[in-house]
Amino acid sequence: MFMIPKDPLMLLSFINMKLRDFYKDLDELCSQLELNRKELEEKLAGIEYYYDREANQFI
Repeated sequence: MFMIPKDPLMLLSFINMKLRDFYKDLDELCSQLELNRKELEEKLAGIEYYYDREANQFI
């Protein structure tokens, strides 16, 4: 598993940067980094950020 930040705000920044620069969507990012999409979305929902497919980022 790829090491990702544990702090939710750092995680948000990290994931949005990866989505912007390297991945076409959240499914591809999770697959390539071996992340559990549901757990990732739940963690970011905890700080009221949700994935927007059109923008390809958490907003």
